[in-house]
Amino acid sequence: MTTPTPFVAYDRRALQPTVVHIGPGVFHRAHQAVYGDAVLRTGSQTGAVYGISLRSAAVRDSLAPQGFVYHVVERAGDGDDVHEVVRPVGALLGVDVAAQSTPTAVARLADEAVTVVTITVTEHGYCSVGPGGALDLDRPEIVHDLHAPHSPSSLPGLLVEALARRRASGTDPFTVASCDNLPSNGPATARVVRELAECRDPSLAAWVDGNVAFPSSMVDRMVPATTADDREHLRSKGLVDAWPVVTEPFTQWVLEDTFPTGRPPWERAGVELVNDVAVQEQAKLRILNAAHSALAYWGLLTGHESVADAVADPVLLEATRQLLSGEVLATLDAPPGWDLAVYAEQVLARFGNRALGYTTAKIAGDGSQKLPVRLVPTVRARLAAGAPTVRCAQVLAAWVTCMLGPRSASFAVDDAVLATQSSSRLAVDWTAPEGATAALLDLPGFLPGLAPAESAFRVEVLELVRRFWRGDVRALLRSPLDAWSAQRATVDGRVR
Repeated sequence: MTTPTPFVAYDRRALQPTVVHIGPGVFHRAHQAVYGDAVLRTGSQTGAVYGISLRSAAVRDSLAPQGFVYHVVERAGDGDDVHEVVRPVGALLGVDVAAQSTPTAVARLADEAVTVVTITVTEHGYCSVGPGGALDLDRPEIVHDLHAPHSPSSLPGLLVEALARRRASGTDPFTVASCDNLPSNGPATARVVRELAECRDPSLAAWVDGNVAFPSSMVDRMVPATTADDREHLRSKGLVDAWPVVTEPFTQWVLEDTFPTGRPPWERAGVELVNDVAVQEQAKLRILNAAHSALAYWGLLTGHESVADAVADPVLLEATRQLLSGEVLATLDAPPGWDLAVYAEQVLARFGNRALGYTTAKIAGDGSQKLPVRLVPTVRARLAAGAPTVRCAQVLAAWVTCMLGPRSASFAVDDAVLATQSSSRLAVDWTAPEGATAALLDLPGFLPGLAPAESAFRVEVLELVRRFWRGDVRALLRSPLDAWSAQRATVDGRVR
């Protein structure tokens, strides 16, 4: 059955997609597609998007009957005092599923009208050895793409095959703009693409080096998973939508303006175009994303199902404030116009938005990929300065404890990389805190303990895991920092 397509303020039939987005999940549809919609509302003929899902057909199958127009619901508030704005978004013209028809997806990317490819596939989707690392040649998708390069199954494989076809036909390359939470996400994307191209054809790798731009970006908007209640709520307003997207009012996109073959006029929609996004990116990852992870793991261990509940807990809120003000902020340079202390408090206020159903289990997922970019850089900087790392240690210990179990439905934490590695490269005794802590902290991007300060930190994390495992979570998080400084001195003495 076809659902009536909601009205949007431009003629979608006259549009041709100039942007392909890989990973058209809820974040993309609440963020990049909304910016594209805003640009199209100004009369621009560029900015329409075609999506490519690497594997799942859910978005395509849900939105196709309604012409790929969906509703974005912005919510803020608490209890009965909820402010809500609903708007239809029509920038997404369709979705291909690469796993079902690789030739169609590659042809979409090879279309000469496409000048930009944006990406949100999470850190796991880049097929690297650790976030931002080298291409993982042992990943099943990459092994497949090396043997069957013309029918790729991975993000790097799809990009390399499309670029190879554009090169062969004399078509200008597209620009690749990652919008995932990776440090230096532009160079990180360039690295896996180039390394796969090198394996395939060194001359192709050289062409990528000389012709393809990979600007970095920083994106920010909280977008929880859509629920049946969200759909029913819209239905009560007379709006039928198989997959609306619920989000907060706040949105931000900071983007390096390096697009040699053209781009939509995103500045009309409020995108901040800069020469270098590194400072903003680092601040957002280490403040917002680190605090989100901290509240997720601490929240799970103290029985909070939502991030809003966790930040409403005075003990968890104060521990998170101490993490940010006492440890994180000292490692950062402020972006132009930013007051980092004010930004940190604004972040915590946004987390308290009870109108969003953001679950702690969802945020806690994929910690093996998230924590090396959100928290470990702060740990390294603090250890190098000889400064306390109490709250950082508590976050990592909470993560390890969550991975240890128990494996109840309310406490399960998914991690795609660990699930893949558990049968091969990562042998962990999940019943033993000692073995699990060592194995997890040995993962790429973490702390191998080669330096004395790292070794002491690892001992501290292990002791915390043992105590968290016994249920001392709230007592430990409530402990003042000076008491922890004394304990750290004892740990240092034992390691030496």
